[in-house]
Amino acid sequence: MRQFVITVLVLLQASALLHQSTCVVFLTSQESPSPQPSAFTPDLSPGLQQGEKELHSNNMRLVISLAAAFSLVGIILVCSLLYWAFHKRRNLKSSGCDWSGITFSRFLNRFSHSKTFKKRSTKPGIVSLIDYKIIEKATSGFKESNILGQGGFGCVYLATLENNVQAAVKKLDCANEEAAKEFKCEVEILSKIQHPNIISLLGYSTNETARFIVYELMPNVSLESHLHGSSRGSGITITWPMRMKIALDIARGLEYLHEHCHPAIIHRDLKSSNILLDCNFNAKISDFGLAVVNGPKNKNLKLSGTVGYVAPEYLLDGQLTEKSDVYAFGVVLLELLLGKKPVEKLGPSECQSIITWAMPYLTDRTKLPNVVDPAIKDTMDLKHLYQVAAVAVLCVQPEPSYRPLITDVLHSLIPLVPLELGGTLKIITRSASMDHC
Repeated sequence: MRQFVITVLVLLQASALLHQSTCVVFLTSQESPSPQPSAFTPDLSPGLQQGEKELHSNNMRLVISLAAAFSLVGIILVCSLLYWAFHKRRNLKSSGCDWSGITFSRFLNRFSHSKTFKKRSTKPGIVSLIDYKIIEKATSGFKESNILGQGGFGCVYLATLENNVQAAVKKLDCANEEAAKEFKCEVEILSKIQHPNIISLLGYSTNETARFIVYELMPNVSLESHLHGSSRGSGITITWPMRMKIALDIARGLEYLHEHCHPAIIHRDLKSSNILLDCNFNAKISDFGLAVVNGPKNKNLKLSGTVGYVAPEYLLDGQLTEKSDVYAFGVVLLELLLGKKPVEKLGPSECQSIITWAMPYLTDRTKLPNVVDPAIKDTMDLKHLYQVAAVAVLCVQPEPSYRPLITDVLHSLIPLVPLELGGTLKIITRSASMDHC
């Protein structure tokens, strides 16, 4: 906008100078002596000759002024149209995720020269460059007691940064090519997106042997830990309303990735261990190392994911769409509902998926209440239980075209979540007088 205003002012100044020069020319022509009549021209009277000259000069002055005015108006209109088009295009890009931003390599090139912890910018595509020495000090030299969890390519450590800000640091082995790809993919994606139900990236670091990703700390660790791991039975019970709130949070995060990022992002590894919980049990999707931008147009992708969550069309034919994430969401919903792992071992060489085991119960209302997670059994409205089971069944359909969009799933869950937890369900408490009626 500032450049546009400056351009207009310059044009106005140029017009004024043009008008001034025209006036000077006119005055000069008036002061110059009139030519003497020659023998070959008729002898006109002095008054008539001077009047014609003034009329001619006035006409020229009018023509020049009009031409300058019309030219100025035209230039202003063109500049206005160009500014409007640019402004509109910028607004369209800012409405979702814009993938025409940074190139990741320039951050790697600059990082080796960074000596301080730079504050994170709110602009998409900008990430903090954290000096390795700060990471090392924050994790107490990657002390074993600071380990929060372990993944396929390394451990996650508790870190205490400047001003006692706590964070989680994922350490990835630099020598592993797949780990390097996941590191690059995750930092590129998380640096461009911001959503309440997506884990926040605080920065990254690297040294000769490893790479590090710094996230916001999620004190209540993962959903998997509460459903199947060390946190289950530790005194914290995820109630039915809390489980529905978590399911709603996951759906909101996925809807943002599928519908509000352009092009869409397919997470490709949605599972309960990648659903992290903050101090208020708000759920956030994490681990974007396998995520794909514009998945349907990416051919020859290496098959990746976790057994029990991978959609059948992707497993068999390599067909990857947003519906692949919907399938994984359905499996997580079954975990919340039944309290079982996605794949249970029946013997040394025999396993059974939660879908195969649960399907006969999910479609029979008389049997379903008997297989609900004992931690929440008999704590929900049965009508709501049947609705959630119906959503889960639709999400895990073998044929992707039969699965709903994540937006449809989101709208079906909102009425089942209490108002104070972000839904629209109003819980009516019966009074003592009503109990005696």
